[in-house]
Amino acid sequence: MFQAASAGFYLGFSLILAIGAQNAFVLRQGLRRAHVLPVVLTCALSDALLIALGVGGFSAITDWMPWVAPVLRFGGAAFLIWYGARSFIAMWRGGEALRAADAEVEAGSLRAALLTCLALTWLNPHVYLDTVLLIGSIATQYGDTARWFGIGAVTSSFVFFFSLGFGARLLAPVFARPRAWQVLDGVIGMVMWAIAAKLLAGA
Repeated sequence: MFQAASAGFYLGFSLILAIGAQNAFVLRQGLRRAHVLPVVLTCALSDALLIALGVGGFSAITDWMPWVAPVLRFGGAAFLIWYGARSFIAMWRGGEALRAADAEVEAGSLRAALLTCLALTWLNPHVYLDTVLLIGSIATQYGDTARWFGIGAVTSSFVFFFSLGFGARLLAPVFARPRAWQVLDGVIGMVMWAIAAKLLAGA
């Protein structure tokens, strides 16, 4: 039981450790201290649901409905292209700096933050490949303890997203300078477009 949960935790953590569209968004929200708790909860709970689907055998659904994969791929690519363009525009305009006094004023609405978070999660086919197909297929190797493997993977998502969202504030002094935000927006834009290119190439 412990062995399965540990294996699930380390696999899940390694899969979400790389900087991706979802992680970049959480980092930015954490730096701005904007709706951090709802955003990290949304990411972690979404991962938990996807992992549960994977451990429960979601791959059978894609075999039954093969059109799901291309819809996710092109829909996700379109969204990432749009979001990346928005990041590049923010980089070009510049002038943003992190100020504790007005962070909430500039944070934007909770609804917009959650919708963006959900889109970056559920429109990204790589999320399904990692959390559903990969974790789901490996979980089958653990037989009766597969659910503990899934619990370990879910736990890793909560640990990672809460650490990323609330730990980002440690970088606040760096992002008090507008130039740092321009660099971050540029990196986010490149990440979004790189992922979109991979999706469109069928990677």
